[in-house]
Amino acid sequence: MKLNTLKPAAGSTQTRKRVGRGQGSGLGETSGRGHKGAGQRSGTKRKLGFEGGQMPLQRRLPKFGFKNINRVEYKGVNLDMLQNLSEKLGVNEISHDLLVQNGICGKKDLVKVLGRGELKTKMNVIAHGFSATAKAAIENLGGTATTL
Repeated sequence: MKLNTLKPAAGSTQTRKRVGRGQGSGLGETSGRGHKGAGQRSGTKRKLGFEGGQMPLQRRLPKFGFKNINRVEYKGVNLDMLQNLSEKLGVNEISHDLLVQNGICGKKDLVKVLGRGELKTKMNVIAHGFSATAKAAIENLGGTATTL
């Protein structure tokens, strides 16, 4: 052991600067809080987005549009995806549970079948919604489009 290899034990040194311990520390007197005002007092909290009394950004920016709280979100699944799934699994009935098992949609997702792509085989599809073109394409081949 040599003096030049000595170092403190792990966790024994402090990394934060101790405030309010005299002028010589550099953070005496006001302890880095400045003079007067709410921020200098104890127990103060500033709310998120506070800009020192200036009008905050989230209130300065214009608001526009409309968010419908009753909107129903659907997960779109196209006909070509159903055709691929049918060929891969060798099934002719596609339900919500089958789509969940294959990772196409989530368990709580509402599924709407959309008309992109082309069906080559007759299949029965059970979903929460269908577009007009998708329903027509399924029924043209003799399949059924059942709404949950």
